[in-house]
Amino acid sequence: MQANKAKLNQLIKTARGQLDGILKMIEEDAYCIDVSNQLMAADAILRRANREVLSAHLSGCVRQALESGETGQIEKKLEELDSVLEKLSK
Repeated sequence: MQANKAKLNQLIKTARGQLDGILKMIEEDAYCIDVSNQLMAADAILRRANREVLSAHLSGCVRQALESGETGQIEKKLEELDSVLEKLSK
């Protein structure tokens, strides 16, 4: 993986901390809207992390496939990316 590992680690650890907080809120019967807001915040962080990974994939893996000129590798990388984008749109 060619993404910035330090940045990804920080994002994931932040999301994990938020999820732990959300679990505590649920256990303590926190107000629904407050729980929802925290869920959206955790989701936003995970989305940022995913964008980092996908950006690294484009600038690293896909670029390498293009530079290699191997049609099979290019097609494979594009199909993988298309599959991920399809999942994101659901």
